[in-house]
Amino acid sequence: MRSRYSAYVLGLIDYLLATWHASTSPGDLELSPVKWLGLEVRHAQSTGDAGVVEFVARCRTSAGAERLHETSRFVRTDGRWYYIDGQMDAPD
Repeated sequence: MRSRYSAYVLGLIDYLLATWHASTSPGDLELSPVKWLGLEVRHAQSTGDAGVVEFVARCRTSAGAERLHETSRFVRTDGRWYYIDGQMDAPD
């Protein structure tokens, strides 16, 4: 999760796509102009090759400050974790 957040901060689209599970990958990705301000991992759990991470990421857009609260699902394949999808949570 932290490496994907860092990739968003640095605009590393190739890394984001490479760590996205093939079954849900968008195939192409365009990032909006956002200034990322911080990441708080609230909960992380793995059971075998499945993982869940709840996080809050803070950013600033042209519309102002925003918070992204998501619970993301990951799967481990051949020793690497891949992002499957995420459920946006209600704002705090």
